[in-house]
Amino acid sequence: MTRLAILATHPIQYYAPWFRHMARTDGLDVRVFYLWDFGVSARLDPGFGADVVWDVPLLDGYEHEFVPNVARDPGTHRFGGLANPDLLARVARWRPDAVLLTAYRHRSLVDFLLGWDRRRAPILFRGDSHRLVPRSGFAEPLRRAAIAALFRRLNACLAVGRANRDYFRHHGVPSRRIFFSPHAVDNARFLAAEPDARRDAAAWRLELGIPAGNRVLLFAGKFVEKKRPLDLLAAFQRARLDGVTLLFVGSGPLESNMRRAAAGNPSVVFAPFQNQSQMPRTLAAADLLALPSFGPFETWGLIVNEAMCLGVPALVSTHVGCARDLVVPGRTGFVFRAGDVAELSARLSEAFADPTALARLGCNARRRVARYDYAHANEGLMRALEALGVSNP
Repeated sequence: MTRLAILATHPIQYYAPWFRHMARTDGLDVRVFYLWDFGVSARLDPGFGADVVWDVPLLDGYEHEFVPNVARDPGTHRFGGLANPDLLARVARWRPDAVLLTAYRHRSLVDFLLGWDRRRAPILFRGDSHRLVPRSGFAEPLRRAAIAALFRRLNACLAVGRANRDYFRHHGVPSRRIFFSPHAVDNARFLAAEPDARRDAAAWRLELGIPAGNRVLLFAGKFVEKKRPLDLLAAFQRARLDGVTLLFVGSGPLESNMRRAAAGNPSVVFAPFQNQSQMPRTLAAADLLALPSFGPFETWGLIVNEAMCLGVPALVSTHVGCARDLVVPGRTGFVFRAGDVAELSARLSEAFADPTALARLGCNARRRVARYDYAHANEGLMRALEALGVSNP
């Protein structure tokens, strides 16, 4: 039995089901060490502008503990927001055969990387950063060297996709130490929810005032600058699509600006933040998902996985981390140059020109995302453990 300690910033709705999957895997004994309790107790999320607590189980089905966080201003929004002085000792007491980090850009995790004796147990890292947006400036060589130095403390890296693999290579990680462990959501939950979700979505669309027979372009997330909802609104209004409704689901600091820009346009509809239990219904209401993010912040875009599970294709920008893995232009969705409103508008016109073709893209998307699930993520993890000589049957 391989004892695997997992270091995670806080309970996350996408990771908790994977941890449960690991706990049911033969040959693995898992314990998750959480450094903060966001997600299981109501906390202000600045992006949504409201207190958020997820309404799906995040702590069931696997062994875990919360390591006391003594930060004055706890959170993942700053380097010192995770200050857990007992972390090293707590992990050591559990006597793991290997340690998996799911982040590294915080004080406690850097301290762990520098302080842990890798002869005791090797360190693996699974993140989703990319370099799709080139960095420049006098400090960039120093930044790159610092990250490369930290990565030399890793025994193996789990790449969630192609852009993430390139990120590891950019920072000097040899190919032999990189193992593919795809980014995933709880595919089974979305597939099981689909029949009810489609029925509920039809009723919800009517409640929102979306005309029967209209197709729906969906943006679901935080109304913040990096997500570029105003770009999508401008492109949609420019495209002048007949029989298409743009549905914005969420909240955030840009909401008042968005509502002003959409004033008088009955084809633009707003709906409030939807918690995790409502996401199958939310996505089932769509014919196309849009993720027009700009900048290095959209490291993957797991809502694309969720949409594809329900047979909804995606339109994403070139800055979205999953684009090269999940969104094949003309087969599972569309890609446009980040920040280019004219090209975004053209892609919208292309997408909604043929309803039959759009539905076919949705079927292709469902098949493609089937390979991005927790079972395949586990396979990459187990290959890495085996390569490190710590996989015990």
